[in-house]
Amino acid sequence: MRKKFLSSIKPLLKSLLAIGLVISLAFSHVEGALAARSGGRIGGGSFSAPSRTYSAPRSYSPGGGYGGGYYPGGGGFGFPFLIPFVWGGGGGLFSILIFMAVASFLLQAFRRSTGTELDYDNPTISIAKVQVGLLAEARNLQPELDALAEKADTGTPAGRAHVLQEVSLALLRHPEFWYYGSVESQQAALPAAEAKFYQLALTERSKFTEETLSNYNNILRGSQSNKSLPGKGGDLAISEGTSEYIVVTLLAATEGKLQLPAINSSEDLQQALRQIGGISSDRLMAIEILWTPQATGDTLSSDDIIAEYPNLKLV
Repeated sequence: MRKKFLSSIKPLLKSLLAIGLVISLAFSHVEGALAARSGGRIGGGSFSAPSRTYSAPRSYSPGGGYGGGYYPGGGGFGFPFLIPFVWGGGGGLFSILIFMAVASFLLQAFRRSTGTELDYDNPTISIAKVQVGLLAEARNLQPELDALAEKADTGTPAGRAHVLQEVSLALLRHPEFWYYGSVESQQAALPAAEAKFYQLALTERSKFTEETLSNYNNILRGSQSNKSLPGKGGDLAISEGTSEYIVVTLLAATEGKLQLPAINSSEDLQQALRQIGGISSDRLMAIEILWTPQATGDTLSSDDIIAEYPNLKLV
């Protein structure tokens, strides 16, 4: 009877053991993922609708056609001159109105068919994100980013474009250390684009325990003399790491369409960095440059990459 009882509960004991092992591994993974992690940040910008300058439609003058024409003195080149060629007779107010309605319809149809119709109050905005995971051997990149954060002008469009260009260039100079990469690009109208940009930025920033160096809209926080997290082992922690990485994220909101290539190789990543780094200041609305680790002695392991950056692909 006892033998039969033991044989009946043996599968249950095996199941409980397996569940316990899974839970133990899960908690150990979470513990590693929740380890203190430092991050650096450079950013700023505004989502105010860009101002446009364009010529207003000319007002019709009964005695001289449309004002502001090609001839001085108010005569101009207007519809009373053009209508006879269209209808074969003298123009009149009714004929002019018909012609204007037809012309407006044809113009709108042309804009829709060619995709050139613009909404000046609600322009299309592209949100682009490029993320690069580098081997820890590229540690000279971190001082570069630190120096840029402390000196960058993030309060002007030209300054932010310079930051984006310099970070892209710094990454392009170290292709031998690229290990992971990912891109994301999408277009939306202004209000939705603003919400998406800040959502992506908050998602990346939430992966840091602390932003140990930050320059946002020319407000600098953190310094070179205070760049270590409590509980870290300084240089000893670096020497003990077996697989360590640096992750740099470039996030930009730009006016118009920006389509980044899918990342399947280092060449794709190179093209994406060139595209995002080449955005001109007159189109650039906002940026976020984020990198981790930033503090001295902080490390990013392969387990951290798996837990926090699941979208990264080998390049």
